Amino acid sequence: MSSADRAARTDEGGPERSGGDGGAPGDGPGTGSGDTQPKKQRSFLKELPILIGIALVLALVIKTFLVQAFSIPSDSMQNTLQRGDRVLVDKLTPWFGAKPERGEVVVFHDPGGWLDNTQTQPSGPLGSGVQKVLSFIGLMPSAEEKDLIKRVIAVGGDTVECKGNDSPVLVNGKPLSEKSYIFPDNTPCGDKPFGPIKIPKDRLWVMGDHRQDSMDSRWHQNLNDGTISVEDVVGRAFAVGWPINRWSFLPVPDTFDQPGLNAAAGAVPPALGLAGAVPLVLWRRRRILAKAAHSGQSASAAQRENGSTRG
Repeated sequence: MSSADRAARTDEGGPERSGGDGGAPGDGPGTGSGDTQPKKQRSFLKELPILIGIALVLALVIKTFLVQAFSIPSDSMQNTLQRGDRVLVDKLTPWFGAKPERGEVVVFHDPGGWLDNTQTQPSGPLGSGVQKVLSFIGLMPSAEEKDLIKRVIAVGGDTVECKGNDSPVLVNGKPLSEKSYIFPDNTPCGDKPFGPIKIPKDRLWVMGDHRQDSMDSRWHQNLNDGTISVEDVVGRAFAVGWPINRWSFLPVPDTFDQPGLNAAAGAVPPALGLAGAVPLVLWRRRRILAKAAHSGQSASAAQRENGSTRG
C-alpha cells in the first residue's frame, strides 16, 4: 500500500482524525456539516408581555377565589381601622360553606340604601384607568361596587339589644365587653338604642367600631330590622395589609367567646337531641345482642364437638 493510500484512509474519518470540516457529530460546534446551531434565546422584552399576562391571570384567580384587598373609605371602624387602610379579605372559606361569626369584621355589599347613590370617582381619565386596573387585580375596590365594612355582633337565631346611655350591647342576654375595640369615649350603642331584635336565619346584625360615626344596623331598622343577608357578605377582613406601619391581624375579641353566648344553640328542644340519640342507642344494642348470640352459638358448637369426641 502506497503512502498516498494510507493518507486517504486516515482522512476517511478514523480515530486518527483530530479536526477538520468533516468531524463526527458531538466534537463541538462547527466541526461538521450535520451539527445543529444552538437556539437563539428569546429576548426579555419579548417575554415580558407573557409574564405580565400570567401575573394578571394569577392575580384575577386570587382576587376571585382567595384574597382581595379593600380600601377603607370612612372613619366608621376607628380605631380598629383607619381611613385609607387596605384590608385583606378572605374569600376562600365561604366557598366551603363557612358563615360569618360574631366578632368578625366583614365586607359586604350594600343591602340597599345604606350608601349614598353618589360614588367618589377618581379625577381624570388617568386616575379612572389606574383604579380599573388595580380593581381588576384586586388591589383596589371597583368604583362601581358599593361595599361596606362592619363588625358582626349577632348572627341568625340570636337576640340583640341595647337600651342606650352607657348600657352594654346584649347578645342572648349576655353583655359584651367592647372597650378593647370601640372608639374611645363612645357608648356601646351611641345615641341609637335598639331591640330586643331576634335575628332571622342566615342574617346578621352588624355595627361599626366608631359607634358615634357609623350608619350601621341601628340606623336601617326599617329594612329587615337592620339585618343584612349572609349572601351579601364578600368575606372576612383578617388583616391590615397597607400601609406597612399598620400591618396587623384582625382577631375576634375575647368577649365573643364568653360562656353562654351561644344561647340560640342551647335552646334546641331536648326532643331533637333525644330523637338523634335513639337510633344510635338502638344500633349499639343490636350490636351487643348480635355479639352475644354469636358467642352463644360458638359455645354450643364447641360443646357438641367435645361430646362427639368423647363418644
